[in-house]
Amino acid sequence: MRLAERALGISPSPTLSIDAKAKQMKAAGIKVISFGVGEPDFDTPDHIKEAAVAAIQAGETRYTPAGGTLKLKQAIVDKFRRENGLEYQTNQIVVSVGAKHSLYNAFQVLCQPGDEVILPAPYWVSYLEQIKLAGAQAVIVQTREANGFKLTPRELKAAITDKTRVFLLNSPSNPTGAVYSRDELAALGEVLLEHNITVISDEIYEKLLYDGLEHVSIASLSPQLKENTVVINGVSKAYAMTGWRIGYAAAPAPVAKAMADLQSHATSNPTSIAQAASVEALNGSQAEVAAMVVEFAKRRDYMLERVKALPGVSCPKPGGAFYLYPNVSAYFGKSYQGKTVNSATDLADLLLEVAEVAVVPGIAFGGDDFIRLSYATSMENIKEGMDRIEKLLRQLQ
Repeated sequence: MRLAERALGISPSPTLSIDAKAKQMKAAGIKVISFGVGEPDFDTPDHIKEAAVAAIQAGETRYTPAGGTLKLKQAIVDKFRRENGLEYQTNQIVVSVGAKHSLYNAFQVLCQPGDEVILPAPYWVSYLEQIKLAGAQAVIVQTREANGFKLTPRELKAAITDKTRVFLLNSPSNPTGAVYSRDELAALGEVLLEHNITVISDEIYEKLLYDGLEHVSIASLSPQLKENTVVINGVSKAYAMTGWRIGYAAAPAPVAKAMADLQSHATSNPTSIAQAASVEALNGSQAEVAAMVVEFAKRRDYMLERVKALPGVSCPKPGGAFYLYPNVSAYFGKSYQGKTVNSATDLADLLLEVAEVAVVPGIAFGGDDFIRLSYATSMENIKEGMDRIEKLLRQLQ
């Protein structure tokens, strides 16, 4: 059976082999410490779960409009006004099956063959594949560790051509935890407006911020930027609702309509029960979100301290999300029992096989000098996992 070219062009996730090995080891009874997971280890707050149960009991189990219920769209509109200083109408909101689905819809309706998308690296692994699936070409711009992995206006301008259609922005960032300030976003915005480039702004980690940092949506900086931006968000990270699969986009009305029309032929509506729960997540108490952020900050500080104590390892302090992105290239060329480490991928394999710690190699995000460590796990696991990593690194010759 012949596969379509778009299917043949999809690259397998570089994390899959490590994830598969980790699961096999766990199934065999080995205690693997995982720093690879990209989801909160907290449970969904009770008041959100209770809203889902109430929706089931009320019979809210049928089709909804493809782009989401009016009640959830209104809750999203209210959220944008209350938290981001952004004014939208419900016809500018599209609710999808997770933020990843929202991103896919945006790339599909905005890009076509011949278009270029500026993609700062390190980048979340699915951005690259979704750009390719839309028929566009990713123009990858490597950001610098010394600059906190944040793109500068000069770097952005150098990447622009007459084919540039979209700029992908992710703040707070996966995998680096980098957070752009208001002034940094304004400087990027000037370049983007000068060249009439559309922004897809992935803000899924907006509530996971530390050290008093402020989340700023680039769409809020001017009416012109708002008209040039598709904002992507969802409930998965902030409310520990990864399995509920609710994401959403806010966009100019013609773009939102195109996204909703596409979705109507792909998935129809997101789950009705999950939508009801998401209304409560956005409108209800935010106390458990705040408590989760406090705990993440403690874990970040401990893990960062341990990472920086490793000889030769550097790591910028992340301002948001729940990841560290340390540079481990100081260990390249060293070996353990005949196995030589030539890349972060080699080191990740060795950490899993010998130390029984799962990490994600940076090649998944566009740079193989780094590994990603998630602190979305217990402090007990973090302490034990860092002990294991330190022990193995000290054994490399």
